[in-house]
Amino acid sequence: MSHNLQTQEHIELIWPDNAPPAFHLLAKPTGAICNLDCAYCFFLDKEQLYPGSKFRMHDQMLEQYIRQLIESHQVDQVTVAWQGGEPTLMGLDFYRKAMALEEKYRRPGMTFLNTMQTNGTLLNDEWCEFFKEHNFLIGLSIDGPRELHDIYRVDKGGKPTFDKVMRGLRLLQKHGVAYNLLTTVNRVNADYPLEVYRFLRDEAGTDWMQFIPVVERINEDGLTLYQEGNTVSDRSVLPEQFGRFLTTIFDEWVRNDVGRIYVQTFEATARNWLGLESSGMCVFNATCGQGLAIEHNGDLYACDHFVEPNYHLGNIQDAHMIELVASEQQLKFGRDKRDALPQYCLDCDVRFACHGECPKNRFLTTPDGEPGLNYLCAGFKQFFHHVELPMKLIAGLLRRNRPAAEVMGILAAEEAKLNAALAQVRRNDPCPCGSGRKVKQCHGRQPAKRQQPLPVRPLPKPQQRSNVVLQIPE
Repeated sequence: MSHNLQTQEHIELIWPDNAPPAFHLLAKPTGAICNLDCAYCFFLDKEQLYPGSKFRMHDQMLEQYIRQLIESHQVDQVTVAWQGGEPTLMGLDFYRKAMALEEKYRRPGMTFLNTMQTNGTLLNDEWCEFFKEHNFLIGLSIDGPRELHDIYRVDKGGKPTFDKVMRGLRLLQKHGVAYNLLTTVNRVNADYPLEVYRFLRDEAGTDWMQFIPVVERINEDGLTLYQEGNTVSDRSVLPEQFGRFLTTIFDEWVRNDVGRIYVQTFEATARNWLGLESSGMCVFNATCGQGLAIEHNGDLYACDHFVEPNYHLGNIQDAHMIELVASEQQLKFGRDKRDALPQYCLDCDVRFACHGECPKNRFLTTPDGEPGLNYLCAGFKQFFHHVELPMKLIAGLLRRNRPAAEVMGILAAEEAKLNAALAQVRRNDPCPCGSGRKVKQCHGRQPAKRQQPLPVRPLPKPQQRSNVVLQIPE
């Protein structure tokens, strides 16, 4: 099949076999260029892939991208997702052109969900009025309260960015723009789960949270340009540390905030406990390959985390987007998530909830020496085992068309019964929870010592070195 891709004329597609009816594509109109210099950012180094580039998507490429994206969808809603680098560096006029192109190429009955992931530091009233007018969903990156956020999220001069990000958040709220908050979980803020969660909930004022673990692989040459190497940076979250972070926040959420605060990881976990076809998060699905990335020059890559030569599918100036999305190379990339799981994972009792998580993190060996174990395996196992009972309760409620929020009352009643029973036993008696352990080794344990207070100032910046969320219906 051949197309004249140098013109903007509408073309009739011969639909490739195995092409998905819809997919998610992150467009990076500025490539890796950003006005911040976050120490753990996995994408800043991608600038090296395009030496000499100005890193700006030109108008002809913008039109080809929007047109081909629309032509490549067989459904009536198309998600147009902008990311970077920092996408607001393109300026408002670029996105006004994008909105006009959506109208130009839309099919009858087609609607668009426009999304943007931003650091928020360049937002003003004009930006937010534009977002509101066009019903954008904005993802804003913030790593918790000031003392935690400013450790790694700094500008090009190494200065803190918390105040600028919060100013952007308040502007989004002022204009009624739909948004969610994305928090990267690193070696430092992972030790303060409740501080992070309560800040996002109570001070930032969000009801949608995404927690993304920082796993920064170090290549043999000491760089982080490619997904290679089996060691990680000292900024990367530790597996058990990430598990504790998730379980601590889950315990707060499941007792107080179900149905009111939506945490993407918990939503996806509940969907997998329900046995739904998709968790809503690619990392917890059995296969992947339908979350691609397109660079400023039209280069299409298998995934946002695999923008590197081995995962380059082609350029939309040379082949139509849907041909690349449906290529055997990309289909195999998606299948390999399932097919390359080691036996240790296949035998795991929580594989249905995890599915090996993201392939980019599978660089350890299993206890019997097989490659392909996820770096975060221990943390996810801890989390999924910890949430088993509440998730079974939530799944049961939803199957009976009951609100998931009722789980809070059920757990509160059970805890009241347990506390009453604990009051009647001694420390060396069997624990009334049924664990088989003594009270003093179970629910009668002394409380853990308080963790260290929040850092009072940012740590020195280390040298050298990221959605549409789904809601479970109630």
